Amino acid sequence: MKILVTGTDGYLGCLLAPALRADGHEVVGLDTGFYRNGWLYNGVPSTPFTLDKDMRDLTPEDLEGVDAVVAMAELSNDPTGDLVGPITFDINHRGSAHVARTAKEAGVSRFIYMSSCSVYGVADGWVDETSPIDPQTAYAECKALTENDLHELADDTFHPTSLRNATAFGASPRQRFDIVLNNLCGLAWVEKNIAMTSDGTPWRPMVHALDIAKAIRTVLTADVDKVHDRVFNVGSNDNNYTVRQIAETVAAEFPDCELTFGPPSQDNRSYRVNFDRIHDELGFSCDWDLARGARQLHEVFRLIDLDRDTFYGRGHTRLKQIQHLLDTGQVDGSLFWKEPAV
Repeated sequence: MKILVTGTDGYLGCLLAPALRADGHEVVGLDTGFYRNGWLYNGVPSTPFTLDKDMRDLTPEDLEGVDAVVAMAELSNDPTGDLVGPITFDINHRGSAHVARTAKEAGVSRFIYMSSCSVYGVADGWVDETSPIDPQTAYAECKALTENDLHELADDTFHPTSLRNATAFGASPRQRFDIVLNNLCGLAWVEKNIAMTSDGTPWRPMVHALDIAKAIRTVLTADVDKVHDRVFNVGSNDNNYTVRQIAETVAAEFPDCELTFGPPSQDNRSYRVNFDRIHDELGFSCDWDLARGARQLHEVFRLIDLDRDTFYGRGHTRLKQIQHLLDTGQVDGSLFWKEPAV
């Protein structure tokens, strides 16, 4: 199968592409290159040929001979969305919808979209794919809008699947330190102190980056009638944790780290997610839990001797890197690259 993956230079994409190639697929990447310099360690056996292109400029010609698209490229996380405002909708919603429409026009059969469990927002008790969604941020709202676009595009020749990933964690050569477990592990290593700003009561579902790649591979090889116009939560019922439990897991892995908690949380985003559908219908299961992920990160930090400048630098924090590109005039207000001055 020939597969185009958008976002191959990102935290998840750089792990997915070599896994797909190891499965025997031909992989073509597409990435605009915002985070290309954020390389933490040499941890993948190969990288695919990658189109140096913004997904908003994707054409049917770019998809010649492609059998499946995995759409991973978007602006990541809520703080980045707050920084650029309406541009989040231009990229994450209209941009992703453009990729889907272009794929359908080019005759691509399978389309996998990286959605998020954040669409559930605030929930009392457990939620699954049949539960009402309640997105609380622009990032989550864009996910919900794109899922709906894919539903409208689905037909006998175009088979979209939306994967609502839990919050990712774990090591990646293009590491992110702006997601909860990775950030707390980094603080434990460089500061030997984690001072939580709340009591950590909100619930978060968690999933390792390699398990997200495994879920994508599972969907790509599933019978098309099982994944056509479907939504699947990606994670494990056992990997629902309170923020307090996440912090305590990190403290157990980094015993020299002091952990303190603050007042009751003001963050109303809290949800526990049921993952039975992907387990029961596709036979998917997670290989990683939170403790193993913390151990993996600890080992990487030891091997590379992670320092403060690297941890706090813009190379591994999406908000800081986008702010740098804007401040230095490398991208315009719509986050398109500017032509260099001559």
